Amino acid sequence: MKKIILASASPQRKKLFRMLKLPFVVRKSGADEIAKIKTSVAALVKENALLKARDVAQGVRGDALVIGADTVVYAGGRLILKPRDLAEARKNLKLLMSEPHWVYTGVAVVDAASGKSLAESEKTRVFMHTLSDEEIARYHKLVSPLDKAGGFDIEGRGGLFIPRIEGCYFNVVGLPLARLCRMLRQFGVQVLMLVMMVSLYGCSGIMTNFNTATDRQETSFHSTDSEQQLGASVAQSLEKEFVVVDELAMNEKLDRITERIAKVCDRKELVYISKVVDNKKPEDEPVVNALSLPGGYVYVFKGLMDYIKNDDQLAAVVAHEIGHVTARHSMKRLEASYGNIVAILAAMQAGGNVAGGVAATAETMFFKYSQEDELQADSLGVKYMAAAGYNPRGMVEMLEKLQEYDRKQPIRPKMYGRTHPYIHQRIASANRLINNDLAFRDYIRLTGERDDYAK
Repeated sequence: MKKIILASASPQRKKLFRMLKLPFVVRKSGADEIAKIKTSVAALVKENALLKARDVAQGVRGDALVIGADTVVYAGGRLILKPRDLAEARKNLKLLMSEPHWVYTGVAVVDAASGKSLAESEKTRVFMHTLSDEEIARYHKLVSPLDKAGGFDIEGRGGLFIPRIEGCYFNVVGLPLARLCRMLRQFGVQVLMLVMMVSLYGCSGIMTNFNTATDRQETSFHSTDSEQQLGASVAQSLEKEFVVVDELAMNEKLDRITERIAKVCDRKELVYISKVVDNKKPEDEPVVNALSLPGGYVYVFKGLMDYIKNDDQLAAVVAHEIGHVTARHSMKRLEASYGNIVAILAAMQAGGNVAGGVAATAETMFFKYSQEDELQADSLGVKYMAAAGYNPRGMVEMLEKLQEYDRKQPIRPKMYGRTHPYIHQRIASANRLINNDLAFRDYIRLTGERDDYAK
């Protein structure tokens, strides 16, 4: 394989380059960068990236690819480069916070042996919250702005005041990985799984947003539209496995409660669809559970609907499942599994229907959650119930009913049709949320001991 040389000493670019899983060396370029726009910002960063790559390539012997990059920020009709001092950094940051701005990165690849070269550019729009002078000063004490285009770091503490971007996240850090991946393939270099995945989906699908459900800044490979598309595909697969119940009164109740919860949840941009489903064969064991899919799909099994006694209990079920959706639990599990992402995205590009490919892994990726996820969904569920006018005690009642049901069942392997695990801890946590205290019985539950020891 060709030797890879990164013509940049940027710590951020070196970190990103390691994600390519390719051996590389760093040689800083001594080329003089162009500081004035001749035709366009895109042309400027491409020319600078090519200058850097060619400068280093001149001193290279043998078969090697040299990669150069140049990043600038464009706002207020002018370039915002690396600040010369803290005063300029503070002035620049205030300008960037006053309006959305663009981050441009030029990337160039030069084959040192043949002289063949390729230069491209990427741009991303960045939105920032406004900080006070004191907050800016505190930020600059924690993060040096002098070595960064625009004077901020989206990958670090700067991400705390960047609620949204449009375009490639890695471009803002300093190296658009998807674009570089495609460029390297033209030189015969195949990059490993992570960047293959990013390239399949397109860098425009990588976004960062502040999720009000989790109270965290989150990066995702999926837009809301693609999440809904994925959820719709999996929903088609699930509805082939089970029967959608068309009992009018039952569906009207579920729809009414779902609509109320959806109006107060943290992701109102989604259209929430709820359905009652049942086993195809009447003789099969009833499924006493509910589940959610990405994009706003909520399914409640008829076995659970028959077990529910009032609207508050059903609201607890719906609110819990919508909590999984708003916190993006299933999407995070999916995005953490790069192999599954590649398979699913490839299927989406091929025909838009991923039902067959998802079927084998659907239980693991969408229907099983960690204890932390379950507790967070309960917490969000309690919040949504109260906001929608339901009695949050319904959450505890529902969990206790599920626990009662589970205790009557023989021990058997878990599957997505069974009730969720960790019920005794979830009851304790829900009681604490509602009562703002922790009783001794709940303390025992949280330690993992069975309820019998607390009686």
